[in-house]
Parts: sequence; structure tokens; C-alpha cells
Amino acid sequence: MNRFALCILIGAIVQIALLLLSVAYGSADISLPEVSRSILRGFGLLDGEPSAMDRIVFDLRLPRALFSLLIGAGLGVVGVVLQTATRNDLADPFLFGLSSGAATGAVFVITVTGDVLGFWTLPLAAFSGGMLATAIVLGLVARLRTSAPEKLILAGLAVSFLFSALTNFLVFSGDQRAAHSVIFWMLGGLGLARWSTLPLVLLGAAAIVAFTILSHRKLDALLAGDATANSLGVPVSALRRNAFIAAAFATAIFVSVSGVIGFIGLMVPHIARALVGALHLRLSVVAAIIGGALLTASDLLARVLLAPQELPVGVITTSLGAVFVFALLMTERPR
Repeated sequence: MNRFALCILIGAIVQIALLLLSVAYGSADISLPEVSRSILRGFGLLDGEPSAMDRIVFDLRLPRALFSLLIGAGLGVVGVVLQTATRNDLADPFLFGLSSGAATGAVFVITVTGDVLGFWTLPLAAFSGGMLATAIVLGLVARLRTSAPEKLILAGLAVSFLFSALTNFLVFSGDQRAAHSVIFWMLGGLGLARWSTLPLVLLGAAAIVAFTILSHRKLDALLAGDATANSLGVPVSALRRNAFIAAAFATAIFVSVSGVIGFIGLMVPHIARALVGALHLRLSVVAAIIGGALLTASDLLARVLLAPQELPVGVITTSLGAVFVFALLMTERPR
């Protein structure tokens, strides 16, 4: 069995185990046989009236576990795409204002308008903010003579700082009673996980995975540099723009329902490349598996560390990210 197949097999086993643990453990622990029965009853495969425990398992914990899998997988692939498009090993959605724009949209709803459209107000506002940030970045780059990756990074940083400033202004000028909700949302959490919003998350994950798989040969060519990619017939500027749009679309969807979850997109591509190399067809599949497992494990840890109180999952992923970057720096060979 080759390394790629082995990664998929081990990753699938680990992910299934983490999904079961994520559904079974939390503020109240539920045995695995009871979890199985509740899931079967939820899908109508087992007779009997649903109990309160069934509702906890099927209506709350199972959607949340699936959210963590899909969002983690999507953010992992987003990191792969952005790091290749910008030729920057530290690129992730934070670097380009995508997360900052979505955060501003959500904070505006929390502190100013309230849920004027009901449950969907927050996701719609966050998604709109993320796409607005994307449009500004692309507009800035379009006015330049070149779309070199460093220009895209600088434009993204400028937009990120702009939306971060707007978010801070909204926090201090808005309803102070909403400050706790703002902080929890900006640190990331999966409390909005519902069956009704699962298709939205699935759309985001499917969009970025589909783009990466369909464009994998062009992305592979980009690894050799712009000049080589151009000589192979790859439209480098268009590819870089499309990669950024796909990453932004997926990120805006994820942030709209989970808040800002950091460092998944930075860490996962490095781990996946160490396992299967830099070619994007295998890399994107393994990155999706690792990202899903990493966020599922982080969310489980966030729920059990201070149970029954719940930590924002971003606290866990940011802590892991800091350790990862330290390790990256310590293992880098001097040139």
C-alpha cells in the first residue's frame, strides 16, 4: 500500500472515531450504544419515540460534528490554494482580509441591527462582509500593473487592517451588552450548527475542493514559478484571481456560521505536504482529511476542557497554531 492510500485509510479511521467521540462527549457524556440508537431513531431506522437524549444527539451534537468535519476540511484546502497562489507558506484566510470582512459583517449585526431577518441574519451579514473584503482586494490588485503574489498579499493585509479597525469601532460604539457574544463569535465556535445550515457548509467545502481538483494541473505548474507556468500555457493571472475568489467564497461561508477559526488553513497544508508531497490532487485530498480531523478534535477539546462551560474553538486552534509555528521555526534549516 502506497503512502497516499495509507494516509486516506488511517485518516478515515481517525475521523470516524473522532466523530463518534464528538457526539458522545460534552457537558453530559453519552455511551456509544445510546449514541448509535439515537442516530438510528433520528434517521427513522429504529422504532420508538425520540427522547430528550435523542434530540441532544441528533439535533445538536451530530450536526455540530459534521460541521467541524466539513469546515476543517474546507479550511485545510483553502490554505493549500492560498499558499500555492501566493507562493507564501504562511498564507491563510486571515492574511487577506477574508475573515476580517466576515467578522465585521457579523459584529455589525450583533451590536447594531440585531436579528432583523431571524436566524439567517448573522450568516448572511458575515458572508456579505467576507465577499465585500474580497471585492476590495481584487479591485486594488486590478488597478496595479502586475498581479504578482506579493501585491495580492499587501492588498489583503491593507483590507484586513481596515476591517479589523471597523470591527473594533463597532464593538466599542455598539451595544456593550453584546460584547460577550462578539468575543465568543470572533474567537470561533460551532454553536450555530443546525441541519438547516449544513447544506450551506457543504456548498463551501465542495466549492473549494472541486476548484482544487479541477485545477490541480495548473496549480502544480504554478509551483515551478510564473514564467514556467506561462510557458506551459497556464494563464497565471487568471488562475491566481480564480483561486482567490474560490478561497474567499468558501471562507466567507465558513466564517458566516462558525466565526473566525484561525490557523487551520496555515497548519494543515504543511502537514499534508510532508506526508504526500506538493502535487495538488493528492495534497488536497489529504489536507481535507487532516483539516476535518483537526477541527473535530479541537471542538471536542473545547467542549470538555471546562465542561459544562464551552471554550471558543478558536482558542484551541490558535494555541495549536502557535506551537506549530514555533516548531516550524525551530526545525527550519539555516541557508
